[in-house]
Amino acid sequence: MDGSGPAADGGNDALDLLDWRRRVFALYAEVRELAAVDVPAAHGRWVAGRDDLLRRHSQSPVPIGQRDRYPGAPVAPYDAALRFAVELDPDVESTPFEFDSGTDGRVRFRRVGVLHVAPVGDLDVWALTSYGGGLFVPVRDALAGRGTYGGGRYLLDTVKGADLGGSGGELVIDFNFAYNPSCAYDPAWACPLAPPGNVVDVALYAGELSAPIAPPATVG
Repeated sequence: MDGSGPAADGGNDALDLLDWRRRVFALYAEVRELAAVDVPAAHGRWVAGRDDLLRRHSQSPVPIGQRDRYPGAPVAPYDAALRFAVELDPDVESTPFEFDSGTDGRVRFRRVGVLHVAPVGDLDVWALTSYGGGLFVPVRDALAGRGTYGGGRYLLDTVKGADLGGSGGELVIDFNFAYNPSCAYDPAWACPLAPPGNVVDVALYAGELSAPIAPPATVG
């Protein structure tokens, strides 16, 4: 998913992470292909694929002792009105944004443009300036802290595989695919959260909603 956090539970951490990345990239490739003919079906495939990773994969942000009881991420029904293909409005100032990951040091982004997503609002688009590059678009909506994760959710994080497509200067922004950062599952993870330019006043009942983890089983 994102950020930095605990090592994988056993095995070879580097190979486990490679497998996780491959699976996420493959899932989004399948989603983009399927969305060309049936977007709700693509959304259903995304939900099922993420739940499988969250429950079963060693790199899942769900704490290992809770994965076998994790019911899957709560996701709102698909809403076709919340899918947009938006032209990027370039940012000539390249405003910086920095995130201290703790384990991985300081991660730097620069703003490459703004997406004017009517009727939701404007969203800044950030480019990762370190090795690997990639575009990052988080969002924090009016339900944050009540129905959606308080720190905001991710729409695009292309260096990690979360890419909904687009052509030319357009990006596909579909709020139905908004997902929680890893720190929503376990505070041991460090995740970049939505900066001010990615906060909107609209309540977005779409995508992954607040996801409480089942409490540990009691003994006795």
